[in-house]
Order: sequence, then C-alpha cells, then structure tokens
Amino acid sequence: MIALDSIASSYRGAVQLQQLAYFLAVAETRHFTRAAEMVHVAQPSLSKQIRALEHEMGAPLFSRARGNISLTPAGETLLPLARRILADVDTARLEVQELVQLRSGRVRLGATPSLLTGLLPAVLREYRRQYPGIRLTIEESGSRDLVRDLAEGELDVALIILPVAASGPALATTPLLREELVVASAIDAPPPTDDNAMRITDLEDQPLVMFRRGYDLREFTVTACHDAGFEPRFAIEGGEMDAVLGFVSAGLGLAVVPSMVVADSFRITPFARPGLSRTIGLAHRKDVQPPRAARALRDVLLGYLDQAARAGTLPRGTRPVA
Repeated sequence: MIALDSIASSYRGAVQLQQLAYFLAVAETRHFTRAAEMVHVAQPSLSKQIRALEHEMGAPLFSRARGNISLTPAGETLLPLARRILADVDTARLEVQELVQLRSGRVRLGATPSLLTGLLPAVLREYRRQYPGIRLTIEESGSRDLVRDLAEGELDVALIILPVAASGPALATTPLLREELVVASAIDAPPPTDDNAMRITDLEDQPLVMFRRGYDLREFTVTACHDAGFEPRFAIEGGEMDAVLGFVSAGLGLAVVPSMVVADSFRITPFARPGLSRTIGLAHRKDVQPPRAARALRDVLLGYLDQAARAGTLPRGTRPVA
C-alpha cells in the first residue's frame, strides 16, 4: 500500500503534478498512445514520466502484460488520491484567480439608457464601495444591440429587455423588474389627450419623436401601433435617449419612454389600464461563465433591488417581477 504522507512528500513541483495528470490519463484510457494524445504530449515523454512516477512511488502502477494496460494494486490506491490532489490544485487555482479578479479585475457591463440613469448609479456606487479595485466599462445602447454584443463576447453581463427574440443567441437571463412606459410631452404644450390616461390609438396622427434603430423602445412602440391598426407618424427619428427627451422638451413631438427617466420638467401621461410595461432582466452568455467580478456585481444588484423593494425606493415606475 502507498501511504498518503509519502505521496504528499513526493510532490514538490509542477513536474510531479504533471506526472499525476499523465497517470490519470493512462488510467482512464488504458492506453499510452491515446493518453499522450489526451494530454497533448509525445508518447515517449509520457512513458518516461510514468516510469519516473513509479520510481518515486516505489511500485509499478500499471500492468503491461501482453499489451493490455491495467492498474496494479498500487495504481488502484493512487488513483483516487491523484484525482483529489489535482482537483484540489484546480480549486486553489480558481480561488486565487477569483481573488485577483475581485481586487483588480474588469467588468464590461451593458445597459439601456433608462437603466443607466435611473437605476445603476446607486448600484455602481455600492459596488465601487465593496470592490474599489474593479475597473468598470459601461456600454450604453438599446437592448437589441446589447444582445448582439453579449453574443459576440464584447460584454460580460447586460441589463436588457426580456424576452430575447427566439432567433437570438443562447443567453442565461434573470428577470428583475417590470418597467412602466408613459408618454412624455412638453410641459407647456397642450395635453396629448383629454383624458387622464392614453390609449395606444390616441397616438394615431400624433407626431412622435422616435429612437434610432436598435432600440427596443422603437420596436416596442411601432409594434404596439401596428397592433392597434395604424402606422405611427414620426416627427423626427434616430436619436439616443437624451436627444429624444431634448426634442420632446422642445415641443417637436411625443415619445413613449420609461417613466423613470422623465423629469418633472415634462408632462407625463400614463397609458390606460392595463398600461404598457416591459420586463428588465440581467443576461450573460450560457456557454461562458461570467468572471468573478461580474458575478459579484450581479450579487450587489440583486441585494440593492431587494432592499429597495422592501423600503419602497425602487426607481419610479418599476416594480419587482412577481
């Protein structure tokens, strides 16, 4: 039998860990050539390292009778210990890497303009307090553009509008909030309706200030108008959020926007029940685990939303997803 303390004393460098990896490859494949291919090393080099390992262990690890490779009793004893040692090394490596990421890592975060102004400043302030060494890179864009950037690996995580189109990339998503949409108009212009609330059909023949292509709000508004049986009339189109609100303030037309971004200097008209709303979610690619720093940002975001919901301090016009 091979004593555990003798194994531990035998491994003092990377070469010995490499020997364990080679040993596991042979044990799994029961073939030296296939094992060498598995670990991307020449077969003579692998055989030499296995012989060195057997010398250090003081016993043969494999029986090579008539070309058939099988574990000896010593090999059977070493196998679970080797797996545990290599697993512990991998765990230690990951934990160290994650610690480094939390001290000096980077997060590439995407978000829609309404969330960047209405939600994220408070969240990022708390995140910065907890992880001052993390470098944050922010991408402000429409939801469709953010989904594309996630798919192309340009972002680690993004706050997007759900659901993602069926033709879109495979994303892991977490619904967070329901966001109310309202009609914004110039405060010194006549009200867009005689009632206290608007219907979609009230937008017919109204001049609309419309976002550029790629903004989910653009597609959302146009689709709602089409579903109501009319083609919307654009007074001006192609702007970002700040530009759209500026055009509205100048009296160029109405805009359908999230209520959280509309200041008191605008006239705000809600939609009649059941209203118009959309779901905000956090997303990342399914096939790529976000870096530890990005996962820490997710935890800070979820904690903030939970506390804000309990305190009644969520951004205006938002509520937790039921």
